[in-house]
This record gives sequence, C-alpha cells and structure tokens, in this order.
Amino acid sequence: MNTRHVLFSACAAIALLAVAPSAMAEKAAGDLLVRGRVLWVEPDESSSLRLGATPIAGKVDADIGVVPELDFTYFFTDSLAAELILGTTPHDVKAKGTPLGNVDLGDVWLLPPTLSLQYHLNPKGQISPYVGVGLNYTFFYNVDNGAVADVDYTNGFGYALQAGVDVALQGNWSLNLDVKKIFIDTDATVNAGLASPIRAKVDIDPWIVGIGVGYRF
Repeated sequence: MNTRHVLFSACAAIALLAVAPSAMAEKAAGDLLVRGRVLWVEPDESSSLRLGATPIAGKVDADIGVVPELDFTYFFTDSLAAELILGTTPHDVKAKGTPLGNVDLGDVWLLPPTLSLQYHLNPKGQISPYVGVGLNYTFFYNVDNGAVADVDYTNGFGYALQAGVDVALQGNWSLNLDVKKIFIDTDATVNAGLASPIRAKVDIDPWIVGIGVGYRF
C-alpha cells in the first residue's frame, strides 16, 4: 500500500459520511477545534553521501510509519485559523548501495511539531475544505545505531504545505481528512568503523495522510 491507496480509501470514507444527514458544525471566530487523527507517514527521501570530502555511492532509505496524532486549530475569523500538530513517528533507516553494501542504521524517532496558517472555505457548510502553509522544527531522538558504532542527526527548521477537509457530523463533531507535505532535512554522521565517518545530507520530506475526528469548542 502507498500514499495514493491510503488517500483513496480515506476519501471514500469521507464521501460515504458526507451524504449522511448532520447538524452543521459551523466554524466561527474564537472557536477551538481539537482533533485526533491516525497518520500514514511516507518519507519521500533523497540523499547524498560523502566519506571525508569524497562523494560515494549510496542513498539513505527510511520506512513508512503509522502513528496517532493530536492537533489544535484556533479560528481568528470564520475562515482564518492557525493549527498546531503534535505527533511523533519511528522510522527504520538503511543506507543502500554504499561501498559497504546495504548498511542497517537502526531506527530513529522524529518529532516535527508544525504550526500552520490555514484558510477555510465554506466554514458554515457541512463540507468545509481548507489549505494551509506552515513551519516546523524537527527533533531526532531515541536513536538506535543498528549495525554501526554511532549515528547522529541534526535537528532543524523546515516548512509544510497542507490541504484538507472537515465534514460536519452531529453536534460539534466532525470528520477530517488531511494531507501534508512536510519538508525535513538533516545532516547524518555515521561512524562505520572507517578512518573517517560517512556523512549524509538527507531530505526526508514525508507525505502525511491523516484521518480522524474533531470536536469544536
């Protein structure tokens, strides 16, 4: 399964619920919308490796993660809002096609809190799409070194693009589908027992598809 399959399945679920009768969960200035989502996190990575100052063959590969997430959206006006997402994902990491072959780099957890400014279309309707742009700061923690002596990752800022839709259910409840592209890069230093460490410039840039429920206060 890939991001397209996950997105198609989520859209089908949204469409089925959208035709059900509901009380409109109208968005308005001063509202706080709290959501819980399940996220499909699929890295879209690219990388370059060096041994000392010499470029070498190979690339860094991170696996897909499925995790829970909590987010908060505050409405400054009926349509303009800010969203903060809080979620963390584990990823198994490998270096593939290097002069040492495929190397297990263990696993690492990513914590990328992201603050986005959103514009909500049709805020008073049952189906209310939105778009957003945001800023994140990614922390790498709980590193397992795998088959090498040591792996270090640098934290850093990135940005995010977002599109989604809220579907009003009964009362203040709503269903949500959200897609983000988060741009994350890091400098990884791998001590593989060589005279010099292998250094990797890695753009992780995951696609994140989330589906969940929200409650408007």
